[in-house]
Amino acid sequence: MRTGPDDSRAEAFKRATTGALRAIAGNSEVQVAYQPGPSGVSGKRARLPLPTRALPAAEIARLRGAADSLALRLRYHDEAVHAARSPAEREARDVFDALEQARVEVIGARHMAGVAANLDARLIEGIESAGLDRLGRDQSLPAATALALLARELMSGRATPGLPTEALERWRATLLPEAEAALGDLARAQEDQAVFARAARKLLAALHLAAAEAESEESEDAGEEGSDQTDAEDQSQDGEGSAESEADSLFGAAPEEGEGEASEDEQGDADDQEGDAEGDEHPGGPRPRPESQARPHEPAYRAFTRAFDQEVAAEDLCDADELVRLRQQLDQQLQHLQGVVSKLANRLQRRLLAQQTRAWEFDLEEGLLDAGRLARVIVNPLQSLSYKRERETEFRDTVVSLLIDNSGSMRGRPITVAAMCGDILARTLERCAVKVEILGFTTRAWKGGQCRERWVAEGKPRDPGRLNDLRHIIYKSADAPWRRARKNLGLMLREGLLKENIDGEALLWAYRRLLGRPERRRILMVISDGAPVDDSTLSVNAGNYLERHLREVIREIERVEAVELTAIGIGHDVTRYYRRAVTIVDAEELGGTMMKNLAELFDEDAALAWARASMERAPLVA
Repeated sequence: MRTGPDDSRAEAFKRATTGALRAIAGNSEVQVAYQPGPSGVSGKRARLPLPTRALPAAEIARLRGAADSLALRLRYHDEAVHAARSPAEREARDVFDALEQARVEVIGARHMAGVAANLDARLIEGIESAGLDRLGRDQSLPAATALALLARELMSGRATPGLPTEALERWRATLLPEAEAALGDLARAQEDQAVFARAARKLLAALHLAAAEAESEESEDAGEEGSDQTDAEDQSQDGEGSAESEADSLFGAAPEEGEGEASEDEQGDADDQEGDAEGDEHPGGPRPRPESQARPHEPAYRAFTRAFDQEVAAEDLCDADELVRLRQQLDQQLQHLQGVVSKLANRLQRRLLAQQTRAWEFDLEEGLLDAGRLARVIVNPLQSLSYKRERETEFRDTVVSLLIDNSGSMRGRPITVAAMCGDILARTLERCAVKVEILGFTTRAWKGGQCRERWVAEGKPRDPGRLNDLRHIIYKSADAPWRRARKNLGLMLREGLLKENIDGEALLWAYRRLLGRPERRRILMVISDGAPVDDSTLSVNAGNYLERHLREVIREIERVEAVELTAIGIGHDVTRYYRRAVTIVDAEELGGTMMKNLAELFDEDAALAWARASMERAPLVA
């Protein structure tokens, strides 16, 4: 096969970029792969987006910036030191990671002018693609983005290129004095990662994103040494791949999700389970009431006001023409994935149809002659003929609810794949007479909306509870045919739709919708990429306020067992929340994982039905 000039140019660019990355990283053993999707780094493996054949100037600048960002992380970042102080809370961890990435890039840009230009170009492109240069007065930057940009400006002494100054000024005006002091400590400690990490934790504590670290410096150093050894052992077992964080598109490579953080997450889970072991059950009907389950020293979960919450059909959020355009965009992006997922869906369909129609009873006195047992008659003519009869297998009428996280961290490939998989799943199950509904959850604003404004107007009372306006979206109701709801799924790609995620209330909403269904079997599948996050709520409540509520809702649903609950985590371990769950590293795995989970659920149902039928027939056989 002959290669054209465009191919040669792309290959030459990849070779040059790979060499530059290794040189900047100071490690000739770094493995560089060019693949579709976001950039990322894991151990000595770096992944960069696959360049196009045309290689326009804008793409060259973007790829160079991505390569330099990865190289600087490999050179100036110590994962063991980082993991020793990385907080367990998802939002706090995103901020912590973004601050560290800003640190390594500022250091590299200071020493290499060409790298500084590439990073600036990448930063400008990320700001424009995320729409941050067009924020209105009532909109604010995400926490991880804003804090990393503020720290970057203090460390480098330069304004952020491509971002209007008022966007950061609005954020700076909300900082308390202790948060401003912590930012100053970050700038002074940028050359020492361990000291920088301690300052970052002080900043998170000042913003109420994570608990303050109470230990002394001596015990901190000793703890770091022990954590370093543990994390080094954990890192040796890391697999390939990387996860994209909310800040990744602006600040370069994010560490692989879950890398070096297991010990803190597991400790947090153990603490929660220990505290939740007693007094978590209560009498009542099938509907969970998590508000009554808070421990005495913790305020019960509540919303400051529900007046501005929204439950809306997807078609009501934009006009019909835009829905058509978004659906076409979804189809174009996932042409190659649709074939793979469709094969898996067809396999699931065959299994379901087989369960519904194909089952046989053997050794009967009448029915169809069983040709497979004629050999017995030939061997022994006195043996009676054997007959068989086909019967209907008990297949309970079923409804499946797919609840998709519509938060900002799902932006890009994860939400696109989730939309297409939901589309194919709805089509497949509809052919098998299984009802499907597709739901999404997010908030109406970043960092609070009208709910927070009312709280401010009322004098900011203590322990206000949830301080953002919910937006629960119905993409497809269970009774709506797929062909009518098909266009709605494209809405997930709409710019500005994905904001923050309050999982506990969304799960409760989907659960209550299922309880109102007449079907005998109800399945709820949750697709999420992390823990619940809402800046406005967590800034004035406990750092685990939303996560604790999510655990309470899950525990009650799993206790009552009126609905079968399963979850899929994209790049984030959801097994610490859900009893039946699986975690995937790459969004490309979502389709196969969804089909496999549902197949296992239906296989279990078929096995139970067969066991019941066997028990019913047992007395007759005897």
